[in-house]
Amino acid sequence: MQTEKSKSTPHSSLEKTVLRRSRADEVYEALKRDIANFKLVPGDRFTENSVTEQLKVSRTPVRQALTRLQQEGYVEVSFRSGWRVLPFDFAKFEQLYDLRMVLETTAAQRLCEESLRSPKPVNRALIDALTALWLVPPEQRSKDTQQVSQWDEDFHCALVAAAGNPEMARVHREVTERIRIIRRLDFTQQARIDATYEEHGKILAAIRAKRSDQAVMLLRAHIETSQAEVKKITIHQFHMARQDARC
Repeated sequence: MQTEKSKSTPHSSLEKTVLRRSRADEVYEALKRDIANFKLVPGDRFTENSVTEQLKVSRTPVRQALTRLQQEGYVEVSFRSGWRVLPFDFAKFEQLYDLRMVLETTAAQRLCEESLRSPKPVNRALIDALTALWLVPPEQRSKDTQQVSQWDEDFHCALVAAAGNPEMARVHREVTERIRIIRRLDFTQQARIDATYEEHGKILAAIRAKRSDQAVMLLRAHIETSQAEVKKITIHQFHMARQDARC
């Protein structure tokens, strides 16, 4: 006959595994957020101990999180000098931007064409919400670079989500996640923020007018401009962005 202690052991073990996984996820998200917010930039070194002390967690979830980040190409480990944030693979970013282009232009085309056949309230609601945010007078535009960067992500994700294909939206979110780090550098100058407002407004106007070719052309040009800006990124910009983030 099983004792109460032996009955509870498997459950306790499972709970500990789930808890470790949850904490590892939290550490992973925290470190990735630090990279995205320029608190950690390419070339920075750190140790497992420093992370455990900073986040108040044990070493096991820290190691799990760092292993995951290593597999995704964000960091590497050296047995003598701890962990290092890796330089970004710009060739891979180019490929991700190409994939983003396909997903978003396809979504824009479907929004225009599907709305002609059978308007969907959810699609119209998303487009209306974006219109209310982006088609505002210049004096009402946000000058908060982090806020505009987040709104820009939301804009493009909403366009794809509005097209009504959950798998497209899922893949697009994954692409967005992977390019976020360098994409945010595109919003360190006011001129780029102003251009984003103007370009988003024109894209939305074309979609609302059901002009498929124009919407695709404008969206393609918008993404290509962002892609071109990425090619200009230097390590100096990362360090300048970190300085700005600390202010």
